[in-house]
Amino acid sequence: MISAVRSKPLARMARPLASLVQSSTILSAAASQGARRQLSINAAAATVAVSQRISSPYRSQVRYYADYVVKVPHMADSISEGSLKQWNKKVGDFVALDEEIATIETDKVDVAVNSPKSGIVVELYAKEEETVAVGADLFKLELSDAPAGGKAESKKEEVKKDEPKKEESKKAEPKKEEPKKEAPAPSKAAPAAPAASKAAPAESHSAPVAFSREERSVKMNRMRQTIAKRLKQSQENAASLTTFNEVDMTNLMKLRSTYKDAVLKKHNIKLGFMSAFVKASCYALKELPAVNARIEGDSIVYNDYVDVSVAVATPKGLVTPVIRNAESLSFVEVEKSIAQYGAKARDGQIAIEDLSGGTFTISNGGVFGSMMGTPIINMPQSAILGMHAIKERPVAVDGKVEIRPMMYIALTYDHRIIDGREATTFLVKLKEVIEDPVRLLLDV
Repeated sequence: MISAVRSKPLARMARPLASLVQSSTILSAAASQGARRQLSINAAAATVAVSQRISSPYRSQVRYYADYVVKVPHMADSISEGSLKQWNKKVGDFVALDEEIATIETDKVDVAVNSPKSGIVVELYAKEEETVAVGADLFKLELSDAPAGGKAESKKEEVKKDEPKKEESKKAEPKKEEPKKEAPAPSKAAPAAPAASKAAPAESHSAPVAFSREERSVKMNRMRQTIAKRLKQSQENAASLTTFNEVDMTNLMKLRSTYKDAVLKKHNIKLGFMSAFVKASCYALKELPAVNARIEGDSIVYNDYVDVSVAVATPKGLVTPVIRNAESLSFVEVEKSIAQYGAKARDGQIAIEDLSGGTFTISNGGVFGSMMGTPIINMPQSAILGMHAIKERPVAVDGKVEIRPMMYIALTYDHRIIDGREATTFLVKLKEVIEDPVRLLLDV
């Protein structure tokens, strides 16, 4: 059948045919048939032309955008899944190119998921706190360009804002007509104060109260779960043993107080004690390579470099960013690396690459006031050095009792690869260069 759109051109073409029929008595039969045949051909051609114009893509100005499914990104070789911590966007929101849309909590760090394209969020395939696997569908976008100056969002907000204004204006009109009803308003509003006072104890009651009989169950985050598993794995697999020594910090503290202002002025970094212990550990590890080794199957892997993992406390748990090739760095360079990692830890921006590797770990419990402790080996490493608080104690110096700033140091080591002689010698070497820092410069 001929559609209604096509019927108008055909009607125009059929008018000469109708007039011809009326004048058929004048024309001969042969001429009439020839004319009708020609008119039919013209009508068919007109139908084709009309249909082509209607189906032409240039007739429509509608632009169709494709949907794009974003998958859970690759995070690290050792990480196959994570927990969706937070959605920063919801369905219907516009997402710009490379804008952060979600955060995934992994065993080590929080990974930000950025949108690879710009568009409107059509669907979210996971809920917060759900486990998502690498490569799985995460969300769907309807690809589109960014709204000019954010007008798309502002218009929605304006519409929402206008609706309550209209309702308020409607409610406000009867109040103008009846001004006498405004007087009892304060009396009705007065009982609201006792209601608020009753609600206040309920809110304060929700907060934890000291020495209450209440119990609260909080799910462990993935980082804390991983830390628990690895610590238990370390206790079960390594033949851990700890040896102790003490260090006189007098000369190192004098060195720090003498040059800390000059270092701060020139390098814009504070000079601490950690850099000295990192360099001293590198010095001792060079003499005792077994402390810098690890076990892989039936083999012992010796490292000809020192990547020191420095334990840093975060609200979610302990992380150990790695100072690469610490043996070739200066005091100032070590301090800069530690400061950068500390800032990243506070801001939650430590990357997985910052935590991977490491041949030896240093943990400074002294910043929290710890006097003595036995650190746990950071597998697959074979040893960890524990620093503790500096306290003034009476010690014998050249046959006399003097008050000196002293620190206990501890080395927990895997007895399968490190013998007691090597562990004790390591602490003695460390003690010697910390008490006389000049030996680090002279390499003696």
